[in-house]
Amino acid sequence: MKVETYIFGLGIFFFLPASIVYGFMTGWAEWVGIVGLLLITGLCAMIGFYLGFTGRRVGARPEDRMDGEIHEGAGEQGHFSPWSWWPLALGMGAAMGFLGLAVGWWIVYIGSGFTVIALIGWVYEYSRGSHAH
Repeated sequence: MKVETYIFGLGIFFFLPASIVYGFMTGWAEWVGIVGLLLITGLCAMIGFYLGFTGRRVGARPEDRMDGEIHEGAGEQGHFSPWSWWPLALGMGAAMGFLGLAVGWWIVYIGSGFTVIALIGWVYEYSRGSHAH
């Protein structure tokens, strides 16, 4: 994960000066852009730190080595549920919450309840029924 760590690390050194330059160009009067660029800087720092930490813990992947072969990356990559409908329900709940921010606050409450139910269903999907561990 060396390349990904460098890419996000370089994002810090781009977005932080960009936010300062943006602030000077707008006379520090337009806060949405400044805060947005600073949040992108923080996001690059968090992702870069996580990828660097995980890369040191896991070790070099075949993509990180010059002599890496394609077959070294084969095998199980994780556990995914191809038949699960809970991510769709979670996305609909989040969309309902964002719609509520634009239309009316009462929709946010309904979307929050829907999101909590979908999140609990997704987390506990393998704790009940025929697929229980």
